[in-house]
Amino acid sequence: MQKRSPRPIVPLLIALAIAFSLAPAVAAQPSQPSPPRVTTPQQQFGHAIGADYRLPNYTQLVEYWRKLDRESDRMVLDTIGRTAEGRPQLMAIITAPENFRKLDRYKEITGRLARAEGLTDEQARALAAEGKAVVWIDGGLHATEVLGAQQLMETVYQFVSRTDPETMRILNDVIILAAHVNPDGMELVSDWYMRATDSLKRSTGGIPRLYQKYAGHDNNRDFYMLSQPESENVARQLFRVWYPQIVYNHHQTGPAGTVIFVPPFRDPFNYNLDPLIVTGLDLVGAAIQGRFIAEDKPGATSRRGANYSTWWNGGLRTAPYFHNQIGLLTEAIGNPTPMEIPFLAQRQLPSGDLIMPIAPQTWHFRQSVEYSISANRAVLDLASRHREQFLFNMYKMGKNSIERGGRDTWTASPRTLERIRTLAQGAGQTAGGAQRTDALVGGGIRERGLPKDLWEKLHDPALRDARGYILPADQPDFPTATRFVNTLIKGGVTVHRATGAFTVAGKGYPAGSYVIKAAQAFRPHVLDMFEPQDHPNDFQFPGGPPIPPYDNAGYTLAYQMGVRFDRVLDGFDGPFQAVTDTLVPPPGSVAGAGAAKGYLLSHAVNNGFIATNRLLAKGEEVYWLKEPVMTGGKTYPAGTVYIPAKGSTRALLGQMAAQLGLTFDGVGAAPRGEALKLRPVRVALWDRYGGSMPSGWQRWILERFEFPFEVVYPPTLDAGNLAAKYDVIIFPDGAIPALDRAGGGGPGGAGGDAPGPEGAPDLESIPAEFRGRSGSISAAKTVPQLRQFLEGGGTIITEGSSGNLAYHLGLPVANQLTDSATSRPLPRERYYVPGSVLQVRVDNASPLAYGVGTDGKLDVFFDNNPVFTLAPDAAQKGVRRVAWFENAAPLRSGWAWGQRYLDGGTQAIEATVGKGQLFVFAPEITFRGQPAGTFKLLFNGIYYGNAETVTLR
Repeated sequence: MQKRSPRPIVPLLIALAIAFSLAPAVAAQPSQPSPPRVTTPQQQFGHAIGADYRLPNYTQLVEYWRKLDRESDRMVLDTIGRTAEGRPQLMAIITAPENFRKLDRYKEITGRLARAEGLTDEQARALAAEGKAVVWIDGGLHATEVLGAQQLMETVYQFVSRTDPETMRILNDVIILAAHVNPDGMELVSDWYMRATDSLKRSTGGIPRLYQKYAGHDNNRDFYMLSQPESENVARQLFRVWYPQIVYNHHQTGPAGTVIFVPPFRDPFNYNLDPLIVTGLDLVGAAIQGRFIAEDKPGATSRRGANYSTWWNGGLRTAPYFHNQIGLLTEAIGNPTPMEIPFLAQRQLPSGDLIMPIAPQTWHFRQSVEYSISANRAVLDLASRHREQFLFNMYKMGKNSIERGGRDTWTASPRTLERIRTLAQGAGQTAGGAQRTDALVGGGIRERGLPKDLWEKLHDPALRDARGYILPADQPDFPTATRFVNTLIKGGVTVHRATGAFTVAGKGYPAGSYVIKAAQAFRPHVLDMFEPQDHPNDFQFPGGPPIPPYDNAGYTLAYQMGVRFDRVLDGFDGPFQAVTDTLVPPPGSVAGAGAAKGYLLSHAVNNGFIATNRLLAKGEEVYWLKEPVMTGGKTYPAGTVYIPAKGSTRALLGQMAAQLGLTFDGVGAAPRGEALKLRPVRVALWDRYGGSMPSGWQRWILERFEFPFEVVYPPTLDAGNLAAKYDVIIFPDGAIPALDRAGGGGPGGAGGDAPGPEGAPDLESIPAEFRGRSGSISAAKTVPQLRQFLEGGGTIITEGSSGNLAYHLGLPVANQLTDSATSRPLPRERYYVPGSVLQVRVDNASPLAYGVGTDGKLDVFFDNNPVFTLAPDAAQKGVRRVAWFENAAPLRSGWAWGQRYLDGGTQAIEATVGKGQLFVFAPEITFRGQPAGTFKLLFNGIYYGNAETVTLR
């Protein structure tokens, strides 16, 4: 094949022409005789992949792939890591046999092009000409979407066995990375489906637990946090080892009345992305659509055919955008149990979003496998034909990012543009002598042109993009800052650490501070993790309901984790050394240990809770000081942790200082005054049949911070006598149902629409070992037991919608998000705050907020969560607010329509109920294991409710 000169990816219309011209040629290619002798799926499993009522599990996949690895010279099997349950996570590398001899060279080429450092365009073109395109194709991420793993097995088999011209060309030009991304889930779901001997009774429904140990479906929400082993394994291959130009993430189920959703995606796209990402998605989507049409495979929809957009950065197919990779998702129908495509009239009229509708019909699993294979081959064929183009464009995007990060740049956002429009309104028809002009914008809407001098205001020097970010080593919780930096490193970002003290923009920084410069290839990801997202107002029509974003609108990780950093607007340098791998917190110290009577520890450091749990487990004493203390010329705020010295204390503290990055200050005399004496607590964490993702994330957090706990299910709670077994019960978001009462009642989002618990299937249909998990929290059976537990001295902690418990208990609280005239919940046309970061004021004199900080401001993750108002007599009834919105504009990152309704609303409550305490947190303070800045609210609540007030003398 004649080599093509690399060029920028073409626009959509040209892409469509290419795709449609290529697809018919594919169908006409004859297969060659004498295919390689490898074991077929029929020989291995006794049936074809996609056979009705059959679902091989991961153990069988591993056995088959290892056999193919032995039989074929086109495949090398790689173990990319271990899963949360300890299984090997496999990736098959598939290419022409001769390419394996130069595999390290091809890997080096993709890495150099992806990093784009120290290359000229001519050198990059030469590398692109020499290199091979790298395409990632995965399966199994969402394990109940069983098609993904099955099509992956079929894809691997076909590319190690077929000899048709297209296959051979693809193998020559492309390195295929075929990766399984949730082995634990496949084992669970396949075994669950196949457990019934009667095939007609088989179902993937009713799985008893999460199909990823902690995250379940949220395993596809972890690709900037990278907290779970499977997502970290994947990210290592994508962003640090192989740097594929195309990342294809398979999903299910397709929109009703269609077979499959394919790119391109609907707006909005994230304004940090390189434009070549958007046109690249158009090209790949057109190739898939064109192949489907050429092969008489109708039913593929795009764009507004579903809700998928390119805004959010947390998914397996979306995180690649911020690394200059073309990430695509398809959502196909299909199940080993045959299903029906329904007749939906709106899906029968062809349009740009559904070019070739499909008739209603019975649908078999093998048909879905064949659609998936066609989509895979369309992507691989495109990568083969435009190999140099994809390789060079990855370099071009990286080069663009380096250049933008090394000079003054401005990124337009809805907020900055609205500011300019406001200035124009104040300026009238003319400004600075510049006459305004009219222009036609999208949809034929006429918008009055703005004065040209406002262009300069849009480029105000104060509004420049950052040249870099500095995380000072002397911030209150540097171990958490280190954890944040590790997420960046795992995501391929270049991080530097200062080897000595330095000064930037007149401010001094200590050695050990972290530096992230914007002049690097993955600059879009850097900006997205530090800067606030500004999601545009997105409505079905002017004045109509909002269109929900695909996942979150705002998620700035530095805000969520409570990391302190400085934005640097000018170029800078210093004694910086690049970090080569993930970091551990620098070791702390045990100061003044010689004659110390005890030790003081900052409450601001999350790792301090690990220390507390270890100390209590060893029989040491731990106190929280209720008043500030000055000693050794230093003032320690209320909440400071005090550990009296015993013979065993010093050695324990030394170990934790080294491991956890904690500093313990020895004092010559015990502090005086009131303190809270902590004691070991018996913690129960609610969960339900099928698994709750918020509960799974809390399990993950509690384990990481070494809190002992037990998972409990509704039948245990309904049985009562809770005080004999537990001191604290935690209800994550989604545990407590809303209370139906006039005026909006429950404190769910806008109108109390928070998700409710899901029940288990019929008891007779599930194994006996899981029957004790069935049922839901109920007002009739569960709430009386919870009231008794509280009144007897227990502690209950609720998060998100589980704050409904305050209503069930009749506390003096109400839903603030109601219309004052009708007392009905606010409609979404007036108020809507999807997942975003908001700021609250906290009363850090309350032990619930110890360690938050002297300014009393806290960023919280908020997703249409409850907003309370307290009755005038609430304080007299033992109900106090601990956190609240202090103004009408609390939005920090994301989208908050009608945020003025939040002003003054309560976000955290401590309530005395009998002898016990109820702590209500309206925001999602543990959301997906990300908002480390609010973890301490949960941790404080666990110990505070059972602490004893004492006087230290």
